[in-house]
Amino acid sequence: MTKEELLDEIKKSMKAHDKNRTQILRLVNQSVKQIEVDERRDVSEADITAAVKKLQKVTAEELDGLHKAGEATHAERIALLEEQAKILDSLLPEQVAGETLELLIDETMAKLGATTKRDMGKVMGALTKATNGNFDKPYAASYLGKKLS
Repeated sequence: MTKEELLDEIKKSMKAHDKNRTQILRLVNQSVKQIEVDERRDVSEADITAAVKKLQKVTAEELDGLHKAGEATHAERIALLEEQAKILDSLLPEQVAGETLELLIDETMAKLGATTKRDMGKVMGALTKATNGNFDKPYAASYLGKKLS
């Protein structure tokens, strides 16, 4: 997602009176602006994706904490956070998973000559670089662990 697309999404959500979506998009935009100010450069799509992932992580952690605290007392906040998590998911590009990920792992292993568990970090690093971190990491680690001896 480019910065222009992000700003268009904010306008659309404001016109639709979708307060929750507008709030999330503004948080992402705020993170993007902070990068521009701090680093004095234009943001890339990777920066926007990183901002969305960071917000997604914070939302997931808060949801986890509220679930542990008890759903009865925090039902409204949990519902709001779950909706925000769905919105954040929709902003991210589709993750590489399943057979496509397995093929990519196999290709990466062959290219790097990975054969032992010690090579796992190299393979995961190469996968992160190849997909911009946009893959199912737990599944990849599990599959890779089975493949490496």
